[in-house]
This record gives sequence, structure tokens and C-alpha cells, in this order.
Amino acid sequence: MNKNESRVSQSGLSRRQLLLGAARTGAAITLSQILPNEFAEAFAQNVVKGKEKLIVRSLRPEDLETPVGLLNTWITPNDLFYVRHHAYAAKVNASEWKLVVDGEVNSSLSLTLDDLKKMPKASVTVTLECAGNGRAFFDPPMPGIQWEKGAVGTAKFTGARLADVLKKAGVKPAGRYVALNGADKPVGKQPDFIRNLPMAKAVHPDTILAYEMNGEPLPQIHGFPLRAIAPGWEGAYAVKWLAHVQVIDKEHEGFFVKTAYRYPKTQVAPGAAVPPENMEPLTGLVVKSFINAPAEGASFKPGKVKIGGFAWAGESFITKVEVSSDNGSTWKLAKLGKERERYAWQSFEYEFTITKPGSYLLMARATDDKGNVQPVAPHWNPSGYLWNVIDKVRINVEA
Repeated sequence: MNKNESRVSQSGLSRRQLLLGAARTGAAITLSQILPNEFAEAFAQNVVKGKEKLIVRSLRPEDLETPVGLLNTWITPNDLFYVRHHAYAAKVNASEWKLVVDGEVNSSLSLTLDDLKKMPKASVTVTLECAGNGRAFFDPPMPGIQWEKGAVGTAKFTGARLADVLKKAGVKPAGRYVALNGADKPVGKQPDFIRNLPMAKAVHPDTILAYEMNGEPLPQIHGFPLRAIAPGWEGAYAVKWLAHVQVIDKEHEGFFVKTAYRYPKTQVAPGAAVPPENMEPLTGLVVKSFINAPAEGASFKPGKVKIGGFAWAGESFITKVEVSSDNGSTWKLAKLGKERERYAWQSFEYEFTITKPGSYLLMARATDDKGNVQPVAPHWNPSGYLWNVIDKVRINVEA
């Protein structure tokens, strides 16, 4: 094994995994680019400045996952927040940038960042999650970024309400949707990344155009100077490097509305084809939890074993989290944390007493205020969206 291969191995990525990852993600990296030692060395190094602790799922464009063991605070620090890009990150000069608002409005607008900052300020704490978080666990497998558990994070976003911007422009009666387009440029023949919000969600007082993240100017990799935040909805609605807001009279006709980010209207068998007419737009997140401690494979002596993690449910509140140490035969109520924001995850913890040596499967399942409970089996869909199966971590108790 040469020096570069050794470095890749130490980072937890074999050359075979690199090849599989490239095939699965459809990243803009050819096999001839992957094979040279220079690429292996680059991959093993801290290739994305400021995101050194994240797992690289794709380099170009950047798709970075947070190890769940690092998701151990209610607010996720900016340097640990996952990254999902459909195209290369846009580099925007704030002094030249303007937000254009047009379409079915009485007055088109061209707003600078200072204009937005002069509008009433709003803040919202949001758990953002990529719709494909957990895709790697579906069976049969499917193409796409092979996220496991860490394409999720919680941050406090601050900015102007989209409703105030639309009010300033004056929405015409024909306006039913708001199309959001960023300054990022499509890769190759890829369609432009444009998403749309129904008017009711667009004018909700909690939907904002954010220029701050966790009290700091929005980082470039997270959409500087402006990104949309649609709380409780899957992360693709949080369009980054936002440059154009267009009020339209019907759903946008683009690929990322009419084809991507759609979900079956009914339950389908794993691997089954779903006709387009049986798909509808993906909107809100589902009830979900993950265990961030203990780690998979951790060893303990007989006695106390603490379990902890986070649970969230999009626009709903978490009402309880139950945990189990006996393969789900019995369940115990975990203690919920004091944090309670409508769109943000909630911490949970419990202390088991395990006296007999052996292998134990710790499990966590959350319930929201609408009675939705994490399932024991996934709702299969052809894009690998909304994985929310009961989370599991196996540990060893040794004499």
C-alpha cells in the first residue's frame, strides 16, 4: 500500500468505497479522476476548509455529512452543519448582489442586502434535514447521495420575512406559488435548481429570507448572502445564494419541482416503479430520531448505560421518545430536554441498568403531537426520501 492509499484507508475510505460513492452520487468526477494518487491524497486531506470534521459524500459539488456523534448540542455549530449542494457553491459579491422580486406582482423589486436588513427582523430555530437523509439504508438500494444519519442539523436563522417582501411588491390575485432561484450555476446539462413554495407557506410569518446563521453572517458554503428558510419542510426548499423570487400562477415547470423531490401518494412495494401521476411534491418532514450516544459497537461494564439523542417532526412537536434495550420487547419513556421550539429537534436521554454481559440493541422511537410514530420498517419510495425507521445502536456489555 502506498502513502496515499494508506491515508485514504486511515480516513475510513477504501478505494472501492470511493468508486462506489462516485457511482452512487453521480458526482462530477470521472473514474480517471478518481484513480490517480493525487486524488486519493486530496480526498484524505481536509479538502473543504472549515468543514474538516465532516464526512465527504461528494467533492464536486460539496456534499458533506456530520458524524452523529458530533451532533450533541441543541444548536449545531456552523462548522459542523451538513452541506448539500446540487451545483457548485456560488461566490457572490455582496456589494453587487441584489434580490430581484417579480412575476405576478404590482411592483417589481430589486433589493440590496441593506434593504433587507432595514425590514423587520425575524428569527427562527429550525432543524434542517436533507430529504435523502438515510438513503443508504434503503433496500433495494437506489442512486443518489448515500447519506446515513447526519444530513441534518439545527440552527437559528435570522432575516426578513418573505411575507414582508411579497407585501412590498404587492402580490396579484393570480399569484399562487413563489419560485426561488439561487445564484449557483447548473453543472453541465443539469437543470437550474429552482424550487417553489405554495403561497400559504411563502407568506407564513415563520418563513424567512435569512442572512444570518447562529448569530453570524450566513457562511458562503451555506448560501451567503441570502437563503430561504421554510421551517419544517425538507431542506431543498431552503434555497441558497438566493437571487430571484418570482411569483407565479402555477407550479414551476422545472425539473426540481415536476420530477425531483416528489413522493408516492400511496404505499408502494420496494423496488416498484411509480407512475408520475401517482407522485406528489414532497413538503414536510416526518417524525424521526437518532441516537448520538453511545456509539455503535461501544463496550460497557455491567451497570449503568446512558442513551441520548435528538428527535424532530417537521412542523409538529415531539410528545415523547421511548427507548428499549431488549430488541423492542419493552419500551421506557426517555426524559425530554427543556428545549422546545416548533421546528427544532428535542433532546432525549435515559439511563438503562444492564447487569448481564452480552450484546444489546439499544433503540429509540419518537411520537409527535399528531400521533405519528417512527415505523419499524421504511416507507419505500423510488428516490430514497424520508427514511425514519426506529433508530438502533448495538453495544457490548462485558464482564
